[in-house]
Amino acid sequence: MFKIVKKRALNSSVILMELDAPFIAKKALAGQFIIFRVDEKGERIPLTIADYDREKGTITIIFQVAGRSTERLSQLSEGDSIRDVAGPLGVPTHLGEGVKKVCVVGGGVGCAIAYPQAKELFGKGLEVDVIAGFRNKDIVILEEEFKKQCNDLTICTDDGSYGKPGFVTDALKEKIESGSNYDAVIAIGPVPMMKFVCAVTKPFGIKTIVSLNPIMIDGTGMCGGCRVTVGGETKYACVDGPDFDGHQVDFDELMKRNSTYKEYEANCRLMAQAK
Repeated sequence: MFKIVKKRALNSSVILMELDAPFIAKKALAGQFIIFRVDEKGERIPLTIADYDREKGTITIIFQVAGRSTERLSQLSEGDSIRDVAGPLGVPTHLGEGVKKVCVVGGGVGCAIAYPQAKELFGKGLEVDVIAGFRNKDIVILEEEFKKQCNDLTICTDDGSYGKPGFVTDALKEKIESGSNYDAVIAIGPVPMMKFVCAVTKPFGIKTIVSLNPIMIDGTGMCGGCRVTVGGETKYACVDGPDFDGHQVDFDELMKRNSTYKEYEANCRLMAQAK
């Protein structure tokens, strides 16, 4: 059992939880994830480790209430416990040698995954710019946290209600064309967003890392559910990733696979709401 030691709503549908998980906190690194079950009958859900505190022995997860399992998780309070948390899983983010300036691009709840990336790189002394995009002002998350972990933060909103009007890709292209010589870009968010970020960086030859979110079940590479095509080869996000070279990812295939259970998921949400 993993005790919830802190719970905070970041917006109307996104929740932060800090869990007592000393063994996971001891080994966790940016880019890795956990798989949880709310109770013994719950489904296995992957979530990126948004933060960790080795001294306190805690990890932080941030999730959007989007389905039956996340709805059940959101109903738990501080002091309650989660049945299972397995991790840390996946390969930590690695940018290679010689990287000095990085732009971390996050979209929506994907900013929860972008945050630990920015924090770790900034802590290592790299120059870090962050571009965080949201549909509108009401769903902006982690703004103050990002400000402490980067050299420059740009908040974008699709409707122009806060920060810079427009998409993260517009802001990124503007920065690149104005002379921001990035050694690498890390993009984390909705699949279409990551796809178009890669389209922006490719003509400039900027190394671009994306964190993929395919359907995942066991987290050990055995089920094959999280397979993605990268550079024409089949990879498994849970053991080969979740980080990959964005310029090699077949995003169209990923989007198609991610929509496989869309109708079933919608029906589950309706059933849960009816109870």
